[in-house]
This record gives sequence, structure tokens and C-alpha cells, in this order.
Amino acid sequence: MFQPLLIHLFNFTLFNSMPEMWMKFSYIIVFLSCLVILTETSCRKEQILNSGGQLTYSTDTLTFDTVFTAQGSFTNSFKIYNPQSQSVKVSSIRLAGGSNSYFSLNVDGFKGKSVQDIEIAPNDSIFVFATVNIDPTNDNTPFVVDDKVIATMNGNDYELPLVAYGQNAYYIYDSMLATQTWLTDKPYIIINNAAVDENQTLTIPAGCRIYMHANSSLYVLGKLMVNGTKTDSVIFQGDRLDRGYFGYEGYPGEWGGILFLGQSQGSVIDYAILRNGGNGSSGISAALYATTDSFGTAEVTFKHVTVENSIGYGLVCFTAIVRAENCLFHTTGAQALAIFQGGKYDFINCNFINYGTDKVSHIQNPTVGVLNYRKEGENSFVVSDLVQSSFVNCIIWGSLDNELVLDRLENAAYELTFDHCLIKKNTVEDPMPGYVTQVENIINQEPLFVENAKGNYRLQAGSPLIDKGKTVNIGNDLDDKPWVAPFDIGCYQY
Repeated sequence: MFQPLLIHLFNFTLFNSMPEMWMKFSYIIVFLSCLVILTETSCRKEQILNSGGQLTYSTDTLTFDTVFTAQGSFTNSFKIYNPQSQSVKVSSIRLAGGSNSYFSLNVDGFKGKSVQDIEIAPNDSIFVFATVNIDPTNDNTPFVVDDKVIATMNGNDYELPLVAYGQNAYYIYDSMLATQTWLTDKPYIIINNAAVDENQTLTIPAGCRIYMHANSSLYVLGKLMVNGTKTDSVIFQGDRLDRGYFGYEGYPGEWGGILFLGQSQGSVIDYAILRNGGNGSSGISAALYATTDSFGTAEVTFKHVTVENSIGYGLVCFTAIVRAENCLFHTTGAQALAIFQGGKYDFINCNFINYGTDKVSHIQNPTVGVLNYRKEGENSFVVSDLVQSSFVNCIIWGSLDNELVLDRLENAAYELTFDHCLIKKNTVEDPMPGYVTQVENIINQEPLFVENAKGNYRLQAGSPLIDKGKTVNIGNDLDDKPWVAPFDIGCYQY
């Protein structure tokens, strides 16, 4: 529409040949020419990328590392980038937790748990502000509050984890620990693993509360000293306190485990409970793990330790040196105790018991297995000596017909004694091997536990295990009752 006008003005100035008028109309011609260019440019609709493409974030995890000591909120920010040469439309930017999330968003001025239809110009970005609202005085608030932002573009989701600390606590985040003694005024939260450094000692006193974030484990290269008591046991458990998330009950695999590596010598754990673990991020699914490696052989003592509801092993050992007294290992997805590749072990008045639950299956793996080898491939084995090892006054029991598996390769030693133990074993199909020493064991007699469905493995009156144990020199039973001769079999004295 502007071109005829320009021609008309040009013709007018040409035929009149007046210098003053020519200058004025020259300016008009230039102005209108620019207006034509701008108008034509603005009329061309900017093309939106309607398939494929990608979005990127300015960080891989948005962490709110303020420890909340008073009710309030904290805001952090990040950017969402459009690296394409075309504009994109983000159909939604939302919180995975929805209306129940502790977080809220502000996307380019639009607030809410979810924001729709946000355009990002080519090679540009938008700011997103995330706010977390936490009442740190609420005991039901998780110690670590998680969620994630999900941005959807052209049918593809792009996720950004959000992590905030929900309660006032000591947070151990991907840490190598030097010699120290933990306090009891606030809980300790381990996130993304922690390790006791070589030649260092971590001391955990009675009354210390320890919560492990999902998949997190505690590695011990140095020494771990846990000094709990019966009335104030040290409990290792998952950090989800909002138990409604788990149906108001413990769930196996909420965290990893405690792993003793070859450098670790002289560790002692006394009166500790490891609950709902066994989901190790290292690939070792065990609540407790002890091994040998190129640096040495782990050596550890367990006293009055309870391991329950592990998704993997209760205790797994590879050529380790372990002594356990008055301990209870029960309700595990794999063996309650598995010994591979030999080592040296003493288990005295310990219970190894497995019954299936609605969360932990017990249909295949026996409760205890002791081997002097580890299978590496189809026909490849690593073999080490099993020496001076024994079970004394122990219970090996469960819902299977055979709860004990023993095997050896003859090119390594296999020195193992069962002394005054209760053992559930199908001796017809799988008899006790001749290379194992047996002393006054009880085979396949019902132990008469008080209530195995609820994990109460104390003995009822009339149990065949009462007064049938061997008198040994150990501390009080798992209930902290002094042992009186004649001893009972198991970790509880009747």
C-alpha cells in the first residue's frame, strides 16, 4: 500500500523542480521506505520449532543448602536455555510433586506449581525462580526434601532435581571424614555417601541419630567405633520421616549400607540397629559388607547389632575377619549372612532368621551360605582359605526346607565348626558335608519363637533351645541380660 504513495510523491517533486520541496520530500521518502521495511519484517511471523530440539539447564541439580532453623522460605534460581536458532514453545514447566510439593515456581513472572506455554527466543534463556517452604519444627518433615522441575517441549521432558534440607541437622554430603566424635544434639544426615578416611577414626556415641539419604552408604577405610547401649541404640535408617510415603511402615532398600574396606582394622559396632537398608549405589546390595582388597583385609567386631529388612544381604563378606556376638540378622532379600572367598569368622549366640514378607521375598535364597570361593565367570573362580571359623550357640532358621548352604573348592582350606547350634537343613537331599565339624547341634526342631511374624525371636517356654547352649565368655544378651550358665541357643536368654 505504501509503494504507490512513494511513486506519487516522487513524480510530484520531479515535475515541480523546487529545491526546498525536493529536500523535504526526500526526507519523507527515506522515512516511508524505512517504514515499509519495518512493516514487512514485523508482518512475517517468527517461526516456532514444532518438533525435536532440546532444552538445557544452567545447573544439573538445584540445591538449597541453607539449613532451616526457623519457619520460612528460601529462593534459588536457574536458567532454561534454548540453544536452537528458532524460537521454541515450552508447553509446561511444572513440579513433579504437584500440589503436594514443598516447592513453588516463578517462570518469567508467572507463578505456580505449573506454568504453561512459555516461549523462548532463539539462542536465548529464561529465568526460573524456585522457592522452598519448610517448617523445620515439624518432626514429620523429611530431613532432605526432594522434587524435580519438568520442562516439556515438543513432547519431550527435561528434568532438573531440586534438593533442600528440611530440618536442622548435621549434613554430611559426599564427605571424606577425618578423626572426629559425633554429637547428639542434632541428627546426622548422610547424602551421596561418606567415608571414614584411612588411619582416621569416627566415633559415634549412644543417642546419636543417623539418617541415610536414598542409596547413600558409609564407607570405612579407617576405623568406625559405634558405642550404643540397649536403652540408647545407635540407629541407621532412611531419612524419609513422612512415613505415609511408605504406607506408614519401613520399606527395604531405603538406603545403602556400611561397607568395611581392606584398610579398615579394629572397628567395633555395639548396640546398633540397621533398618531398611541394603540398596547400595556401589553395586553391593548389603546392609553390612566386609572385604579384602589390594590394601588389606577388613577386620571388624559386631556386638548387639540388629540388621532388619534389608533388600539385599544382611551381612556379606569376602575374605574378611569378623567376630559377632549377640547379634540378630533377619528379614533380608538375599542371605542374612553370606560368606564368599573364605576368611576367618566367629559367630557366637547370633540369630540368622528369614521369613518372607509382602516386601522381602524368601523363596529361593537360604538364610546362611558359607563358601571358600567366589565365582567370577562361567568357569572362573577366586578361591581363598576359610580358616578357624565357627558358629557357636547360633540359630539358622527360616521358612525354607534348607536354610544353610555349604560348599568348597578343594584347592583352598575349609575349616568350619557348628557348635551347639539350631540349624534348619534338608539333611536327606543335602546332608552336612564331612569336612564340616559338628558338636551337639539341634537339627530341624521348631524353636518356638514368641512371634516370628513381628520379628520377636525371643524363646517361649518349652523351647528346645533353652539351656542347650555352650557356656562361653561373651557380654550380655541382646536384651542386655547377663548370660547365666547353662546358656540358651540364640541371641536372647530365656
